[in-house]
Amino acid sequence: MRRALTGNQDSVPTEPRLTRSRIALTAFFAMDGFLFAGWVVRIPAIKAQTGAGAGSLGLALLGVSAGAVAFMMIAGRLCRRFGSPLVTVAAAAALSLSIVLPPLTRSATALGLVLLVFGAAYGALNVAMNSAAVALIGALRRPVMPGFHAAFSLGGMLGAGLGGLLAGGLSATVHLLVLAVIGLLVTLVAGRALCRNPVPEVPEQLPAPEDRHQGNSRAGRARRLVLVFGLIALCTAYGEGAMADWGALHLSQDLDAGPGTAAAGYAVFALAMTVGRLSGTAVVQRFGAARALIAGGTTATAGMLLGALAPTAWWACAGFAVAGLGLANIFPIALARAGETGGPDGVAVASTVGYGGMLLGPPAIGFLAEAVGLPAALTTVALLAALAAGIAYATRGAHTGRT
Repeated sequence: MRRALTGNQDSVPTEPRLTRSRIALTAFFAMDGFLFAGWVVRIPAIKAQTGAGAGSLGLALLGVSAGAVAFMMIAGRLCRRFGSPLVTVAAAAALSLSIVLPPLTRSATALGLVLLVFGAAYGALNVAMNSAAVALIGALRRPVMPGFHAAFSLGGMLGAGLGGLLAGGLSATVHLLVLAVIGLLVTLVAGRALCRNPVPEVPEQLPAPEDRHQGNSRAGRARRLVLVFGLIALCTAYGEGAMADWGALHLSQDLDAGPGTAAAGYAVFALAMTVGRLSGTAVVQRFGAARALIAGGTTATAGMLLGALAPTAWWACAGFAVAGLGLANIFPIALARAGETGGPDGVAVASTVGYGGMLLGPPAIGFLAEAVGLPAALTTVALLAALAAGIAYATRGAHTGRT
């Protein structure tokens, strides 16, 4: 299994069932990004509909994150009991159905409650998909996790683009209902293929019964490694959350960029992440997981320092693009390693810790921006990227089988 992430692999013919499973799983990742982006672009319309102020809307939107974090650990246990393919299908169906609920609300309180449900489905789907992906990586003996996350990014770009086109002509209710139907159709077709072509789950590295003391020590080490990979994931999720919420504002507020240039800042960041993830499998195969993580963190550090401190908007955009390339594969590699080490529960733990970075990033940047200014606050993204690279270097033996 460890060869799956180190690039040291044998020539293994791909069975048709593994190919079908990979295609189905790719469809689920793309659908996840597509639905989530479709919901995000309708937030302004739903804000107007509920009459929520900025503060109450912010609290309501925390429902997505709270529901996701609360359900991720439960999803890991469900995957261990029922198998990640079945949980993936159930969570995808729940996500598709729950996306129609936000436009039916008429208050911030009601919106927050339905977003708890939406977030729970979103969190469960992410744990289940990534657990299934880890199992498929082991069967294929190829580090294909970045490709799945590239599908998520592409789905998000498609969902945001389609949402922008439809926003002027369709109400939020009709738009999200259309997305729900698309999601259910994808779940039906891809779910059938995924469940009919199962891949054995990756077991947690449990203590050996013949040597309880040594086995307990080994299991404790595995759990610590899972937390380490979760911390690496947190560092990159922090950057993604910060860029999504504060990148455009930095360009317009601090560098006097026009609306188009400000929007282009996050666009180039997202595009660079997508390109990086599409090439991620080849990078990991060529250089190994440890070097990919170290290089990614180092590249993101340099890019974000340029993006935060550049004197012009276009230089800042160039920095955001470099940062996107650097951050692209850190999260998927970290989740893959956590799953290889701890099975579905390892994915759940690392996802929960990593998603904490998405929660922490935007408000932390906001508080720091008030104290020291937004450019200085954005340098914390570079700081955490450097921390991820440092952790990856310190634990490099864990990525090459010397654990």
